[in-house]
Order: sequence, then C-alpha cells, then structure tokens
Amino acid sequence: MPATFPAVPAVPVTTVLFDLDDTLFDHAATARAALAATAAGRPTLRGVPLAELYQRYSDLLEEMHPRVMSGQLTYQAAREQRFRQLLAPYEPPVSAAALAQLAAQHYGHYQRLRQPVAGALALLQRLKPLVKLGIVTNNRTAEQQEKLRFLEMTSLVDALITSEDVGVLKPDPAIYHVALARLQASPAQTVMVGDNWQADVLGALAVGIRPVWLNRFGAARLLPHVAELTSLEPLAEVVPHLTGLATLT
Repeated sequence: MPATFPAVPAVPVTTVLFDLDDTLFDHAATARAALAATAAGRPTLRGVPLAELYQRYSDLLEEMHPRVMSGQLTYQAAREQRFRQLLAPYEPPVSAAALAQLAAQHYGHYQRLRQPVAGALALLQRLKPLVKLGIVTNNRTAEQQEKLRFLEMTSLVDALITSEDVGVLKPDPAIYHVALARLQASPAQTVMVGDNWQADVLGALAVGIRPVWLNRFGAARLLPHVAELTSLEPLAEVVPHLTGLATLT
C-alpha cells in the first residue's frame, strides 16, 4: 500500500490542489544529483559524504528561501551566500567571482538533472478529466511556469498560484483563498496534496480544505486524521482516495 488513509471524501471532490516542489517536481533527487556533480568537480568536496552536503545545502535553502520570497535577498545573492556557507567547513574563503561561477555551474547542473516525482505526470493525466487541477507553490511565477513546461504538465494545470503573485507564503490562508477563487471551488470539495506539513497540511486545514500529506521520507505524522501518501503510485489506489471516484486499473 502506498498510503495510510481515513475514509474517502464524504462529499464530491471537484478540485485537487498540488504543491509543486517535492510533490510533483522531485527537488530532493534533483538537488542531490546536482550536488554530486558539483562536488565531483571540486577537490575539497570530493571526500565529503553526499548526505552531509545535502543536509547542509537543504538547511541553508530552507533558511534563505523566505528572505528571497520577501525581497530581502535576490536569487543570485542567495545562491552565492548559500555556497559561501556550504564551503566554509571544507576550504578557505573564495572570491566573489569564484562564488558566482560556482553558483552558476551548480544551477546548470540542477537545471540539467531535473526530474518529476515518480508517478506525478501519470497522476495529473488521470485526474484531468475528473476534477479541476491547481498548483499552489511558494516560489517565483516564471520559475514555476518553466518547471511545469519542462515536466510537460502545463496543459494539465487549470491554475498556477504562486507566492510571488499573491504576496504571501503558504500557510497564509490568503494564498489558498486565491486558489479557491481562481478555480471557483469550495473548501469542502477541495483536496490539497503536498509534502510540507506546515505549509500544505496545516495551511489547507486552516481554510477547510482536506489535506493529503505526501510523506516520501518517513517523517512522523502529527495528526492521525490527516491522510498520508508515501508515493503517487499506483494510480488505482491513489486516485479514489483523492477524489472519492473509482478509477481504471
């Protein structure tokens, strides 16, 4: 079984919202692969365990992302600052020019190695005839639009709602209210699928949307009544629990 579920929705589901990063787009796998490529080209990093590098990288990204979204840091400045701190335990400080070059090189690896979460495209294709589909994401609009094009998901999504456009980050209720308005959906007939407990699960609950937590990495579920997915596959099991509708095997 890919998931632990309470009962299927008690009312008909008309709309399914998804987070994008680490829900449909596999940021974790992409970031790991990009870090491996970056480390392979840098002698000071070749002996560092990838898990250690990735944990530091993830912590720095989590710390800086809200500052980027609020305009306190540009994306370029955040990338360079992230690598300055990432390198600090392993080598002496490098010049600003070298940091900029490293950040650009790493971003190139990241773009080249992007991949979807397993089953994501097939799930959207199966859901498209059944419900309206929206993306609610804490990121820049242009970046997320390009990501959807790369993943071949653009035509499957009825509305893309970004924190950049709305001006607030999930779990702020305002971003969910915008999504509901854009899709002409009621909270009781909407499901939100996402990997982030606070932004996606608690954010959805706060506005009366039924959350489904995508928990691919075995974290503890803090509320037993919240439905949990460990995978987006197999479709025959996932789709009915998102929509309340039977699906073909």
